[in-house]
Amino acid sequence: MPMKEIVLHGRGGQGVVTSAELIAVTAIAKGKFAQAFPSFGPERRGAPVVAFSRIDDKRIYTRSKILNPDIVIVLDSGLLSIVNPAFGIKPDGILIINTSKSPDGIRDTFEYRCRIATVDAQKIATEELGKPIANTTMLGAFLRVTDFFSIGDIEDPILSRFGDELGARNMRALKRAFKAVAVKE
Repeated sequence: MPMKEIVLHGRGGQGVVTSAELIAVTAIAKGKFAQAFPSFGPERRGAPVVAFSRIDDKRIYTRSKILNPDIVIVLDSGLLSIVNPAFGIKPDGILIINTSKSPDGIRDTFEYRCRIATVDAQKIATEELGKPIANTTMLGAFLRVTDFFSIGDIEDPILSRFGDELGARNMRALKRAFKAVAVKE
């Protein structure tokens, strides 16, 4: 597999950095090389945050921001009117958005030219976790539209990060999003 680069957009407190880290930890557990890092200044809860992950079969020497991602994950659809998450996305890239809208609805509104996947991760997270923190829920959509890992691959990193009880609830949310995601080529 050639290097895959992932950009995650969200707001402070939504778990954007945690999602990037879980992607990297899962890749490393699968014998890959990976990195995860955030890009933010002195922002506080609610401010836009971007995080990055890279996955490769060989050592990664690049340490810069990702400008041409393969995958973009948007945890807060409110950011779509502030940033263009599809800017620089590779021609075969995919944009995964936490929204109740369909991929066609997103394409019609924002005119993105890439593949689009949508899932109402906020609703799922609220039902499963009691809070609208959709970071692990969005990882379910990520798993479904990529062939990077299986659900089983990410379970141990999630349980390790969140503990047995909260980890199990996060896994339920992730699995629901995996089943519920809609994709438009």
